[in-house]
Amino acid sequence: MSKHTQRVFSGVQPTGNLHLGNYLGAISKFVTMQHDYESIFCVVDLHAITVPQDPAKLKAQTREVAAAYLAAGIDPEKSIIFQQSAVSAHAELAWILGCIARIGWLNRMTQFKDKAGKDKEKASVGLYTYPVLMAADILAYKATHVPVGEDQKQHLELARDIAAKFNNDMNAENFFPLPEPMIQGPATRVMSLRDGTAKMSKSDPSDLSRITFTDDADAIAKKFKKAKSDPDPLPTEKEGLEGRPEAKNLVGIYAALAGTDVETVLSEFGGQGFGALKPKLAELAVEKLSPLSAEMRRLMDDPSHIDSILTNGAERAEAIAAPILKDVKDIMGFRPRG
Repeated sequence: MSKHTQRVFSGVQPTGNLHLGNYLGAISKFVTMQHDYESIFCVVDLHAITVPQDPAKLKAQTREVAAAYLAAGIDPEKSIIFQQSAVSAHAELAWILGCIARIGWLNRMTQFKDKAGKDKEKASVGLYTYPVLMAADILAYKATHVPVGEDQKQHLELARDIAAKFNNDMNAENFFPLPEPMIQGPATRVMSLRDGTAKMSKSDPSDLSRITFTDDADAIAKKFKKAKSDPDPLPTEKEGLEGRPEAKNLVGIYAALAGTDVETVLSEFGGQGFGALKPKLAELAVEKLSPLSAEMRRLMDDPSHIDSILTNGAERAEAIAAPILKDVKDIMGFRPRG
């Protein structure tokens, strides 16, 4: 039986253009989790700087993610909402864990290869060691559960490997928990509206590829109308979506927005063309996102309120992370201050 508190940790990067994938794949799920676990939700600004950032935009986008958390229904009294860079334990622990992790482990991380591309020699060291910082984010709070998409599952497995190696090498049995992934729901990975094989992304050059929090009803309707599909009718069974990435994506988005499952959506739209699904999907997205967008705008008009929540959250996060980091330093043999 684990001695560790059941605790969730997750975060969203403040890189602008929050979109439907961020909401369905992460933020909406956080709202539910806060009722079942001690929850810590971070704005991971240290992760954002693995690529160049405009400092003024980074600050504004940090507030934007915090506003999205709040607008979606995360309760800052129940959960901890803070920005990563405000708690030094993340960076300190990342160095220590970087000395535990092995280069061979990082060389297997596929996301670095994807993001660095052919010119990996010019990528930042931070982009390469990003998964170690992610491990530090989680282990600084001894988080037991981490909601992740399929694309981040490999990084969580690395965090588990690092935790196990620390516990073993330092003769500190069960000091760090081995965090469990939480992959839930029909749209854990929302794909591009222009390419059902690529993840919906802020960096995609086509604005038609994503539904953003700032899109109005007309923009949402236009994007779903132009969303890539195929000429065949929608299947009546879930198995019929295999090999049809665009159909699978649109049906998954509908199911997630409606709070139902793929089978239920297909029972309604199976046998019909995309001309029946797309308008209903646009209506549903507008219904769900419009109140969220309006509340975000209201919150963004009061940056001092958001800042006070982030400051309070950082103090509460620090209160958890500081004793854990102190224990790590003791285990490592670092002499205490003073």
